[in-house]
Order: sequence, then structure tokens, then C-alpha cells
Amino acid sequence: MPAELVTETVKRLFIEANYHLPPDMVSVLEKGEHEEQNPVARSVFRTILENRLVASEGRFPLCQDCGMAVVFLDIGQEAAVTGGNLEDAVNEGVRRAYDEGFLRKSMVAEPLFERRNTGDNTPAILHVRLVPGDKVTITAVPKGAGSENMSALAMLSPAAGPEGVERFVLDTVQNAGPNPCPPIVVGIGVGSDFEGVAELAKRALLRPAGSGGGHPKYAALEAGLLRKINELGIGAAGYGGTVTALGVNIEWAPTHIACLPVAVNLCCHANRHCSAEI
Repeated sequence: MPAELVTETVKRLFIEANYHLPPDMVSVLEKGEHEEQNPVARSVFRTILENRLVASEGRFPLCQDCGMAVVFLDIGQEAAVTGGNLEDAVNEGVRRAYDEGFLRKSMVAEPLFERRNTGDNTPAILHVRLVPGDKVTITAVPKGAGSENMSALAMLSPAAGPEGVERFVLDTVQNAGPNPCPPIVVGIGVGSDFEGVAELAKRALLRPAGSGGGHPKYAALEAGLLRKINELGIGAAGYGGTVTALGVNIEWAPTHIACLPVAVNLCCHANRHCSAEI
């Protein structure tokens, strides 16, 4: 496939993800508004839902933080990109999206000393996976810093078990408080290795909120964590209330016999992402 097709697809996805709330998020926000008991927190839900209509109809960004450009590429092992370098094609798509879509550019070239804005929101952060077939699935995730900064990772002892994982997740959400802009979606990775578990947690955010995992024990853990997180009483925007999280999604992978990695990637109520297969 032509590199230009990759570029144009990435551009379209980042603009659409910044303008339109995913349908699954609209559904759980409407459910949350109905279930919330605190009238002040309920008014926050109404404001969020009104904001998404204004953004969608006016084609404005949903949030002033238009995010880091995180890109998941599932590349068919028989696919080939012609006419350019794949990474360059993705970055050009990000560059065009943030320019033509009037999106805030937030990437700094060097993170510790100079922190100078690159001016075009590149480079994108790429997560690449080889899959069967000759297609490429591109998922664009504009990830804001408010929720990303509240995420956490731990290398637990296997003896910690499900109770240890649950305690780490609840502590992470409690310590985050209102900072990740609740109501939130909680992406959790369990297993793999140090860097792999963080990617699992971010991939978990791509699943529809509240969709439930395929494995019955993980599905039960998700349901239990959602209930306990909402019992923390943080509420929408931190005003207190009965709905702090809209969904808890867990992705897991095999790991070493002596390891129990767990990562929590929090996302605000927008949980922006958009996918296409080319």
C-alpha cells in the first residue's frame, strides 16, 4: 500500500478522534448520568455530554489537551508499504492532522532540560504488532497528560495474587483523586514483562468501556474493581459521588514464573481513539 495512504489515514483518524467521542463512551456517560446520586456530579455528566455535541457538530476539539499522538499498528505479515518509510508516513499524518485540524501541539523534543515544543506534535509513539493477512489496522489515540501522569506500574511478587493486584489498582485510583478528570476509564495490564505490561494497560483502553473480558475470572475481577472504585466516592471532576469510573478493562499475557507485573493506565472521560483498516 502507498505510504501516502497511511499518512492520509493517520491524519483523518487523529482529527476525528479529537472531534468525536466514541459511541461506547457516550453510552457509559449517559448511563453514569442516570446512576449518579450527587446532583453536582450529575451536572458534570450533563456538561460533558453537551460538550461532546458542541465539539462534534462544530468540529472543535473535545478538550484543550489534544494529546500525545499514540499510534497502534497491527501490520499484516503479507502487507508492504511502498513509496516511503512507514514511520515517516505516520509522523507526516500526525503533522497534517494537528496543523489542518487546529489541534494543540504538545510534544517536546527533549524531556528533561530544554523541553522545546517540536511544533507539530511529532514524533508519534508507535506500538507495532505483526498479525496474519495483508491489511494494516491503524488506531489513533490522542492521550492527554492529565490522566497519563496518574498512571502507575508495579512488579509484584506472584504471592500477591489477585488481592495484591486489586490493592495496587485501588491505591492508584485513590492517589490520583480528581487529577485524571473523572469519570475515568481504567486500563489494566497483567503479565508480560516491564515494558510489555504498560502496553497491555494502554491496549485495554481500546476495548469498549464496560464490555467485559473474555476470561470469566478476569471479567469478575473487572466487575469487582469497578464497584470498589466507585465506592471510593471521588465522583465526576472530584466533586464526590457514586460514579468515579465508567469501566475497568484488563488485558493479560503470559509472564515469568517469578513475576507478576501490573500496570494501570488511567484515561479521562473522553478516552479518545479511532481505528481504520487499510
